[in-house]
Amino acid sequence: MCDTAILCVDDEMPILKVLKEQLQRCFGNKYIYEVAQSAEEAWVVIDELEEEDIKILAIVSDWLMPNVKGDVFLTQVHQRFPNVVTVMLTGQADEAAIERAREQANLYACIHKPWTEEQLQQIISKALNR
Repeated sequence: MCDTAILCVDDEMPILKVLKEQLQRCFGNKYIYEVAQSAEEAWVVIDELEEEDIKILAIVSDWLMPNVKGDVFLTQVHQRFPNVVTVMLTGQADEAAIERAREQANLYACIHKPWTEEQLQQIISKALNR
């Protein structure tokens, strides 16, 4: 049984589906892959994983989401879980938001939409092996 997870957060289900499929293709059964359609939903998933003693290794979060923007969400994650690798996915994050996430959420990388599977694999592999 896997005891480590990667969480993807995006308000668009088709993007979550693609992310999850690509991660599964890249890493197989090495990790648990969870998805959430908002920061609020992500916290529910995070709490459930924690209750099951499953360690979250990385969170890939969209920037532009309703209610809570990705940089704010990743900053909150970093405050609670300083060892989780944070990656922001964006079609339109402004540079200030990326900079804020770098400073406050220890942002590991920013992936611009549309991304390639190779890009995703390289970033996540490097992040998890550091």
